[in-house]
Amino acid sequence: MNLTLLFHMLGVVVWVGGMFFAYMALRPVAASVLEPPQRLSLWAGVFGRFFPWVWASVALILGSGLHMLMKLGGAAAPHYALAMLALGVAMMLIFAHVFFAPYKKLKRAVGEQDWKAGGAALGQIRRLIGINLSLGLLTIAVVFVGRALMLG
Repeated sequence: MNLTLLFHMLGVVVWVGGMFFAYMALRPVAASVLEPPQRLSLWAGVFGRFFPWVWASVALILGSGLHMLMKLGGAAAPHYALAMLALGVAMMLIFAHVFFAPYKKLKRAVGEQDWKAGGAALGQIRRLIGINLSLGLLTIAVVFVGRALMLG
């Protein structure tokens, strides 16, 4: 179970930590110092490097999470574990949408140098990553508070 938890936490750190860095540090600086062509090209490149790591994180989180959930009793698992599953699946669905819709539009727009369409796609990605970052932080809080209440 410890190795499973390690894989789970590594996936969470990569995904949620990456979103936090991108949203809270990289985004404001890129917006303030880069013109749209450079900013959109930067983001297309950053996402191209980050999203494969997110896919790997999703696989690690989902596989390890389901394994631990079964060890906790499946549907009879503690409420915080079931809440974590629901929030995690919501995050994964949002990420899949980002990857297959606005990110695809961003890559196409950058390739065609359509900065207006690229800006719209990036704006949609920004909003959805903001939602996912909030859900990720909420999920972490739910787990720690839920476990504390159970042990408490």
